[in-house]
Amino acid sequence: MRAAAHRGPAHGRPAQRVLESLPARVSRGDREAFEALRTAVAGSVPGLARRVVRDRAQSEEVAREVLIDVWRCAARFDPRQGGALAWIMTLTHRRAVDRVRSVQAAADREVRAGSRDHAPAFDEVSERVEQRLEREQVRRCLQQLTGLPRESVTLAHYRGSTCQQTAEVLGAAPGTVRTRLRDGLIRLRDCLGVSS
Repeated sequence: MRAAAHRGPAHGRPAQRVLESLPARVSRGDREAFEALRTAVAGSVPGLARRVVRDRAQSEEVAREVLIDVWRCAARFDPRQGGALAWIMTLTHRRAVDRVRSVQAAADREVRAGSRDHAPAFDEVSERVEQRLEREQVRRCLQQLTGLPRESVTLAHYRGSTCQQTAEVLGAAPGTVRTRLRDGLIRLRDCLGVSS
C-alpha cells in the first residue's frame, strides 16, 4: 500500500516535466507540442471557462481564444513564475473574466442608450475604482508568491481543484500541497493587510 502511494507522485513528475517543456517547444512553432499541450488541457480550459462565463457557446469561444493565445504567446511562459498548467489556467480565467465584462458592458451600453441619464452615480464610480485597485493589489501579492505555494493557490483558486487533484497535477504529496496552500494564503493575507 505504501509503495503504491509513493509511486503515484513519482509517476506524475515525469508527466509534469513533459508538460512544463511543451510551451518552449510551442514557442518554436512545434505543432506536435501544441497538440500535446492542447490535449493536456482539453478538459480543464473549457471547464474553467464554463464556470466563469456560464454560457456554453461563449465558454467554447473563450477556450478557442486561450489556445490561440497559447500558440501566439508561448514564448512569454516563464517556468520560474509557475507551472505550464497554472499559466494556461490563468490565461483562461483572464479571458473568461474579460468575456463576462464585455457582455456586461454591452448590456450596460444598451441600458444607457435607452435612458436619458448617462452619468453614473458617484457611488458606482467609486466602487468600480475600489474594485480595480483591490484586483491590482491581489495580482501584485500573488506575483510575490513563488514555486509550490503560488501554483497551489492558483490551481485551487482558478481551477477549483481539490487538494488531491492539485497534488496530482503538481506531482507532490497532498500533505505538502495543503501546507504550501496554507502558507500561500497566509502570505497573501499578510500582503493584502487583511486581519485574521
